[in-house]
Amino acid sequence: MSTASCRTTRPPRPPTVTDFDPTLALSTPPDDIDTVQDFVQRVLEPHTDIVGIDRISFETALVELASNVIQHAAAGTGITCVLSIHADDHELSARISDSGAAGAVILSAPSFPDDLAESGRGLALIEMLVDSVHFERVAGRNVWTISRARHPLP
Repeated sequence: MSTASCRTTRPPRPPTVTDFDPTLALSTPPDDIDTVQDFVQRVLEPHTDIVGIDRISFETALVELASNVIQHAAAGTGITCVLSIHADDHELSARISDSGAAGAVILSAPSFPDDLAESGRGLALIEMLVDSVHFERVAGRNVWTISRARHPLP
């Protein structure tokens, strides 16, 4: 098992995603990022106590991560993914595992490529929107976990 570094702005702790959280299993094709977006909105909709900036930041990071997984891990052949989302009073977290090929993932301080680059912004954006991003390869699957602390309602 290889593990990429983890960037976090607070002390790391184990992922909070559990077997009891809402889970989506998808295969690409036919599923796509719209399937992921619909699932994320459906799961978070009942949580009316999530501050807007937390919801938007988490949703954007999660959809960007899922898009990267679908685009890069699939390598044009399609993959299966399992996405779980957890929301409690203190944190929003998600875990995506996929059947894609192992990639050379290096997480570090977020930085954007130069203005003319055609790619390379996804991970930097994700890292800026959440508090922690973790990647590891487990039992032949890529496993991503993201989390964002929740702010209290005003």
